Amino acid sequence: MNLVLELATPADTERLGRAVGARLRAGDVVVLSGPLGAGKTVLARGIGAGLGVRGPITSPTFVIAREHPALPGGRGVPLVHVDAYRLGGNAELDDLDLDTDLLTAAVVVEWGEGLAERLVDEHLLIRLQRPDADAEGSSDHSRVAQLCGPDRLIPEPACLMVTRQPEISHP
Repeated sequence: MNLVLELATPADTERLGRAVGARLRAGDVVVLSGPLGAGKTVLARGIGAGLGVRGPITSPTFVIAREHPALPGGRGVPLVHVDAYRLGGNAELDDLDLDTDLLTAAVVVEWGEGLAERLVDEHLLIRLQRPDADAEGSSDHSRVAQLCGPDRLIPEPACLMVTRQPEISHP
């Protein structure tokens, strides 16, 4: 299944992550793709919140991988958050021993497109893009997310909508 969403704010990006995290189970892999500043770590933070893991969820750029254990009252699925940006290829990915983590945790791999897909038979790929800043109606915070993967991992668009209260004008 494929789904394309417009995300107007970082809160919308995090909300998408929460909805994805609520669907993940041990053994699932989510691959995040997009340029610097596209919102991959914001999305990962939402996924961690949806799973109910200990945070904070921050970019693992310099440590390569962080494990976030499940919180009491959470879903019971830990999160392994990986940044593949500095990895030199499959051998370095193998050195992380993620196949062992997949027995008990969900794995999110930033910068993993073209590398991390081989960890499992099916995965969720989320590509984040910043629309052209000169385009009408775009803002510095807006993003477009393309989700490709099995139906069970892709949330319904309706669950991502926010009911905004109308502004009350004062006379």
